[in-house]
Amino acid sequence: MRWHPALYGHHAGLRGRPFMDLVGRIGHDAPRSVVDLGCGPGDLTEMLAIRWPDAAVRGIDASRDMIDAAGHRPPMPNLSFEAGDLRHYEPGGDDVVVTNAALQWVPGHQDLLAAWAEGLSAGGWLAMQVPGNFSAPSHTLLRLHAANERWKDRLHGVLRHDDAVGEPPEYLHILLSAGLEADVWETTYQQVLQGEDAVLDWMRGAGLRPILDALSAEEGGEFEAGYGELLRAAYPRSGHGTVFGFRRLFAVGYRAA
Repeated sequence: MRWHPALYGHHAGLRGRPFMDLVGRIGHDAPRSVVDLGCGPGDLTEMLAIRWPDAAVRGIDASRDMIDAAGHRPPMPNLSFEAGDLRHYEPGGDDVVVTNAALQWVPGHQDLLAAWAEGLSAGGWLAMQVPGNFSAPSHTLLRLHAANERWKDRLHGVLRHDDAVGEPPEYLHILLSAGLEADVWETTYQQVLQGEDAVLDWMRGAGLRPILDALSAEEGGEFEAGYGELLRAAYPRSGHGTVFGFRRLFAVGYRAA
C-alpha cells in the first residue's frame, strides 16, 4: 500500500497523542536498544531518541516513502531508520519494543504479538497501540459505501476492518500468557477537527489509503465525494468544529528481570 507522509502528518499532533500516552507507561530508565516497529515518517521515533539519549533507537517501516521521509529528519547520533517488514522482526535483542498504530494492518497480528511477548528478554518492555474505532461511523460508512453497487466489484476484499483488531481482554491474555506483567487499557479522545470535510480529511491520511490505492485518481475523487456526503451527515460541523471520537487500544508488557 502506498503511503503519503505529508497527508499522514497533517494531523500529526492529534495522531501523536496516543503514542505519548503509550510510551509514558514504559518504565525502563536506561535501555540500551529501542525499536519502533511501523515507525512511519519518524517524528514519534525521534521522541524515543530524545527520551533515551544513551540508547540505540531505530525505526523500521515497510513503506519506502515513510522511510525516505524519516531520512530527511535532522540527524541524531542515536537514531536510525531502515526499511523492513515488522512481521520479520525477531525479539530478544531490544530492551524496549514499541509498535504504534501499525498492527491493525497485519492480518493475524495477535500471533505476532504473542511471539514478540514470548521472546522478550528479562527486563524488557513491549508496548503496542492500535485503533479501536472500526465500529465508529467513519469506518462503518466507509465499508457501506465501498459495498454499494458502484464500488462493490472494484473494491471487493480491499477493506478488512471487521477483524482488524481485537479487544482489550484479548491483548491482556496474550501478554499474561507469555509471563509478562501487563497493563492494558483503552481511551477515546474527543477530538475537535477544523475545516471543511474535516473527517474526510482525517481519513485520507490512513483509513482511506487502501481504497485510494485500488482506484484511479478520477475514481478516487468520485468515491470521496459520496463518502464525504455520508460523513457530513454523521459528523455535523458546529461553530467549534467537527467532533470526532478517536478510540484507541493500548497494551504494555514487562518481563521481570
